[in-house]
Order: sequence, then C-alpha cells, then structure tokens
Amino acid sequence: MKNQQELTSDQAFNRRVIDIAIKLAAMAMIILWCFSIIRPFILITIWAAILAVALYPLHEKLTAALKGNKKLASTIVAIVGISIIAIPSINLSSSAIDSAQHVYTGIEEGTLKIPAADESIKEWPLVGEKLFNFWQDASQDIQKVAGQYPEQLKSLSSTLLSAVAGIGGGILQFIVSLIIAVVFMAKSAPLHQGLSKLMRRLMNDFGDRTISTTIATIRSVATGVLGVAVIQSLMSGVGLMIADIPGAGIWAIAVLILAIAQLPPILILGPIAAYYFSVADTTPAIAFLIFSIIVSASDAFLKPLFLGRGMSIPMLVILLGAIGGMLLSGIIGLFVGAVVLALGYELMMDWLSHTPKSEEDNTEAEQSES
Repeated sequence: MKNQQELTSDQAFNRRVIDIAIKLAAMAMIILWCFSIIRPFILITIWAAILAVALYPLHEKLTAALKGNKKLASTIVAIVGISIIAIPSINLSSSAIDSAQHVYTGIEEGTLKIPAADESIKEWPLVGEKLFNFWQDASQDIQKVAGQYPEQLKSLSSTLLSAVAGIGGGILQFIVSLIIAVVFMAKSAPLHQGLSKLMRRLMNDFGDRTISTTIATIRSVATGVLGVAVIQSLMSGVGLMIADIPGAGIWAIAVLILAIAQLPPILILGPIAAYYFSVADTTPAIAFLIFSIIVSASDAFLKPLFLGRGMSIPMLVILLGAIGGMLLSGIIGLFVGAVVLALGYELMMDWLSHTPKSEEDNTEAEQSES
C-alpha cells in the first residue's frame, strides 16, 4: 500500500513537471514569436523614446504656452523637427550622392582633376615615396592609374553607393522616429504610469530611482553630446556647401562622427581649409578658415549650454557606444549606441554606489561595537 502511494505521488509530480515544461515552452515560443515580429521596429522605437525624453521639457513648455493643448504642441514639434532634420539632411545627402557619382564617373572617364602632389610627402616615413609616386601618377592620368586597380575601384563604388543608400535610410528612420516620439510625448502621462508600475514590479523600491537616472542620462547625452554634434555637423555642411567644396555632404557626416566621438571637427575642416587656399582667392579662403575654427571651438560654449547639470560620463563610453552602434545598426545606431551604452554605464555606477539597507545596518553595528 505504501509503495502504491509513493508511485502515485511520483506520477503526480512527473505530471506537474511535464505540465510546467509545456507551459514554459509555449510561453517561450510566444515571446520569441512576438520578438521576431517587432524586431524590425525595435531600433526606431528606442530612438523615438530617446527623442521623446530629450524633447519633453520643450514639449511641456510649448503645451503651457498653448494653454494645455498637447495635440497642437505635438504637431508643432513634429513639423519643426522634421523640417530641421529633413531639409539639411536632404541637401547634404544630395551633395553626397552627386559627389560620389562625380568621383566614380571622373575616374572611369579620366576627367577627374587631382592636384599635383607636394614634394614634402616624400619625407613621410615608410609610405612617403610610394604615396608621392601614386599621387603624382593619378594627377597626370587618373584613368591609367584606375585601370591598374579594377577590383579596388569596383569595391570603392559599391561602398560609396551602399553608404549613400544608408544615409537615405537613416534620414527616413529619423523622421519616423520623430513622429513616434511626438506620439509618446502626447501620451506621456499614461506611459509614465505604466513604466513606473513595470519598474516597481521588477525592482521594488528602486524602480522610480532607476527611471529618474534613465531620464537624466538620456537628456544629458542626447542634448550635451549628440545635440552639439548635430549642430556642428549642420554648421560645417552649410559652410562647405557655400564654399562649394566637393563632397560637402560626406565631409559633414565625417564631422558628425568626429563630434560624437568628442574629437574636434578641425581634424576634417583643417585640411579642407588648406585645400581651399589652393583653389580659391585669399579672402574667401581666410573666411572659411576662420569659420572652421569657430565651428570646431563652438562646443566650448554649446556643451555648457545644453549639458547643464548632466551626468559625468566618460567620453570613452560614448565613443565606444557611437562606433559600436554605427557598426551594428548604421547611421541611426551612431546615436542610439552612444545613449544606450552611456545609460548602461550610469545605471551600473548607480547600482554599485548604492548600499543595501542590510549592509548599512551591519556596518553601523560593527562601528558601534568597535
């Protein structure tokens, strides 16, 4: 009788285990399926949430000025934001496309004009002599030099076309993200309540603290780093287009990447200014050089203006986040990666600096005993 009861108990236990395993497998399948469905929209939604958090103070002030009309405030933010993003981006993208086509066509047809190499290049260590000879041959007959490297030329053209296509896709993602961000801001109250409930369920009493740290970090990085980088990039692009520099859009994007990496834009604009002296009159060349210095030094007053009381995040974290995000997800990943890695770093530091109450009690007890 006892053996029969043990067998019945074992069977019931096995059934419960099988029942739980089936339920867990079904839940895992549903979660995986849902993730696969929303996966294409995750990056855009994350960037939209970042934009919503960063722009919410502006949206709140505009709502107050419009006597509480959130929908009208959201519409104004959307229209102004899309205009600010779309118009310069389309111009810079068009310039990048034209420049890429001009370079590729010029190389194929031999019409691309390359200035003669400077003799000082020969003095460069290791590569000076070879680089000088290659540059000199290219300045005399670019088509002949290109004929010696057909595979490399084909690879270069594919890379240029992919980069230009990526820029266009990135601009579209920015616009879609901004529209979603506006919706988030219009529904800010219920979203914040829902997020607070979720974080309290996951982290108990530390949920609200985590939300506050997240908001402060996002606003700090989005305005103090990314905002300054975008302003410097747009200023550079406008100046390059006015000066009629070839590839203005490409150079502006290079300035954007450098600025996010916390490197001075003069690293790009300086050599361009030196080139401009060789093709333009002295007065406009000097004006462009002064403009380049002003753009490069603008972060000295833009960062304190936008950063305010932001987080003290190491620039290496932002640099790694920006580069890693760009390698993972393209141009929009450049922005999302910097914010997400900075957020992860700040939350980790906040967690490490927090001492649980039990440990505090133990420390106080040890101190009183001593």
